[in-house]
Amino acid sequence: MQNSGDNALHPSLRTVLLPLIEGFMEATDYAAASRRAVRSDLIKFGKWFVAANSEAFDLSRITTRDCADFRDSLRRERSQSVATVNRNLVSLRRFFGWLKDKGHVQSSPVEGVKELRRQESVPKSLDRAAIRKLLREAEARCDVRAACIFSMLLYCGLRVSELVALEERDLELGDRSGWLTVRNGKGNKQRRVPIPLPARRSLETYFQTRGDLSLPFVFLGERGALTTKGVRALFSKYSAITGVKVHPHLLRHCYGQHFLQANENDLVALAALMGHESLDTTRRYVQRTPEQLEAASERMGF
Repeated sequence: MQNSGDNALHPSLRTVLLPLIEGFMEATDYAAASRRAVRSDLIKFGKWFVAANSEAFDLSRITTRDCADFRDSLRRERSQSVATVNRNLVSLRRFFGWLKDKGHVQSSPVEGVKELRRQESVPKSLDRAAIRKLLREAEARCDVRAACIFSMLLYCGLRVSELVALEERDLELGDRSGWLTVRNGKGNKQRRVPIPLPARRSLETYFQTRGDLSLPFVFLGERGALTTKGVRALFSKYSAITGVKVHPHLLRHCYGQHFLQANENDLVALAALMGHESLDTTRRYVQRTPEQLEAASERMGF
């Protein structure tokens, strides 16, 4: 997994760090995007180590202070977000855990380095007027595929990767109910999600115009199965048309927030439907926005 920029790295990074990264990657089951991110995090640390210490990269010379200073440098000097800094620490921690298991180091210098604390932010969402504008525009343009994609994300809370992976065999559509099966969700987990009536109707309309029936995938593009890139291009198109900045994951956030509003903040049900491993992830959706807090305060009276 060599990159064009690898040749510009310090010799010690090319001869010591890169081979170890390759071995680490072979031992993990990261998705392609995660592999790129983790690799970038580890090389970033290696480059920082060489520059900060004015010495070649050497596993035996890496200390807990180095890891803590790297964390602080990312935050203070590079002004990277808390989430990005913590992701870098997680990448380092997993990498050194693997190095320890393989006998390359006796202990992990990252274990004593704490991640930065952050205030949980409320996932961005759209109000009902913006959602209506998006759905109405797709309907007005007779763009049944776009309308169906928007509906499936809004009413089923799918990730874009789960949407494009859907096959006809994953759908159970009846007159009064419908279900879909996500076969390979995040962490390779499988789950079943109900399909509410508006999404079922949208699917039925889409299937009447879908075209090539030889492919098993639900959503098709010009050259076969629709890709995540194709979905993002569709969202860019409708963002420009409607003036509403929207992307696929934003509709997943809409699903999470509106589900809780309609179901008395049932976090357990939402976690199961969205495929969250931890309720802590789902709990973000019950956080209140500054506008909501302000409105709640204004309603007070004595």
